[in-house]
Amino acid sequence: MPEPLRLAWMLEDTAISAKARLVMAQADAMIARGHRARIVTTGAPVTWRGSSAEWVYVDDVRQYDRRDDDFVVQGALRMLIVDDELYRPGIPSEHEPPRVLLCGPAQNEGIGEGYGAVAHARWFHQKLDLIRVSPWTPSKEEPLDSVQEFHVSLTTAEMTRLVHSCDVLIAPNHRGEGFGLFAAEAMASGLACLLTSIPSFLSFDDVHDYAVFAPEANAVELGERLIELLSDASLRERLRARGREVAEQWRARYVADRLERFFADRRLTSTSG
Repeated sequence: MPEPLRLAWMLEDTAISAKARLVMAQADAMIARGHRARIVTTGAPVTWRGSSAEWVYVDDVRQYDRRDDDFVVQGALRMLIVDDELYRPGIPSEHEPPRVLLCGPAQNEGIGEGYGAVAHARWFHQKLDLIRVSPWTPSKEEPLDSVQEFHVSLTTAEMTRLVHSCDVLIAPNHRGEGFGLFAAEAMASGLACLLTSIPSFLSFDDVHDYAVFAPEANAVELGERLIELLSDASLRERLRARGREVAEQWRARYVADRLERFFADRRLTSTSG
């Protein structure tokens, strides 16, 4: 086994976010391999997810003494990790009507288009239950009369149970979307996914047959693809299986291999230089 690494992740904010979740998942994956991992933060103690990392609380991350670390990571590395609990060995029967999941705060680019897609599909007589998830309470602009369930600030365990209760994901994100973590988690959970054609989602696999894709910032086209998805049970079945297959790459034990190679390459480069 290579010499254990001493790693530290800098995390400004510990509120629920894809970045915070990935920082903790990456740190935990390295700890499971015998490395030391710290998370240095100006945020409050995390109550919505467990982590094996050593937490260091500071008023300013620039105050942190880095001399005891081999590597310091600013935020999360661009390597997705999906928690093992989200993976399901089998794909359960769908609900009637299907439960369609739309996640993210209303202020995120694309959420309004997600609502628009649902309205478009319903106008053409598609039946569905819309399930909304946000880290914050709903804004006054959200059309809550179109929502059957609205969930706020879920812990990771609560989020896993909710995702497992759904059938379809709408991810209407714009290309500013940093990681695509929630789409990856939905695929691991066996949901049929409707994604926008943005780089983070298209990077999941070279063959783009694991989801239905629509152009970003276009509620009507998103709605048309949603109608296509809801109207075709065989398409949903194929996407649920294919998405689950693609999601295997994001298991923590596989990502830990890539993380170790990432740091080993940089250690070698530093030594050679």
